[in-house]
Amino acid sequence: MIIDAHHHLWTADYQWLAEPGLEAIRRDYTIADLTPRLEAAGVTATVLVEAGRCDTAETTEFLALAATTPRIAGVVGWASLTDPDLPATLAAYRDLPGAAKLVGIRDQVQGIDDPGHLDRPDVRAALAGIGAAGLTYDLVVRVGQLAAGTEAARAIPGTVFVLDHLGKPRIGVGAEGFAEWRAAVAPLAACDNVVAKLSGLLVEAGPGWNVSMIRPYVDVALELFGADRLMVGSDWPVCELVASYSAALEAIDTCLGGLSATERAAVTAGTAIRTYRLEVVS
Repeated sequence: MIIDAHHHLWTADYQWLAEPGLEAIRRDYTIADLTPRLEAAGVTATVLVEAGRCDTAETTEFLALAATTPRIAGVVGWASLTDPDLPATLAAYRDLPGAAKLVGIRDQVQGIDDPGHLDRPDVRAALAGIGAAGLTYDLVVRVGQLAAGTEAARAIPGTVFVLDHLGKPRIGVGAEGFAEWRAAVAPLAACDNVVAKLSGLLVEAGPGWNVSMIRPYVDVALELFGADRLMVGSDWPVCELVASYSAALEAIDTCLGGLSATERAAVTAGTAIRTYRLEVVS
């Protein structure tokens, strides 16, 4: 079984898609585009993650879609960590069609310049509230923000943090990027309430990527987190900047070649099912 624990859907008018260099993915990506890719890659179910629109209407739409799409087993919706009405926002999500598939929350912390953002008392309270609501928190940060993420995870042990894209290491700069990332991610991995996604690595490696560039990162992730705290994700359609849906999953699968059957089952499906409390019909 394969669970794609991280993919998106969007329309071409998402504001961030106007940035230079994103022309290849500046179009609508719908469930009709995703379904044949899932079939071809043998993916059983997925987790649909907020895609940077940063409004509650997107989460409403995603939950409604999940309600009618069995293959979407979970939705990671959007909410601002500085929203004083966050409890009301989460409660409102619970009343929507598809609410049973809301499994987590994410905010676009990677785009916030304040290095102390995750240290703010209101942000810490929001993170604690997300966990108390029975939801995970997807941590999308850059490598320079991993230390702040570590402190947040230590301070809020009741919330499960899911590290997206292994913290976006600077793979393209070679040994310097690897050393920087390993030193920063190790303390975070030492927190028992943190799980990580093997996703987004091809984009960080860049257009000239190859498996040998991402394998060291997967190996260290396996060493630090273990198979029971890792899950695979395509990061589609973002991955289409450098690779197809199938190629993105195949690259990670190649890096998992040395695992036992039990370990592989955890990384490819079990960790996602347990972490996000997914109900999956195989």
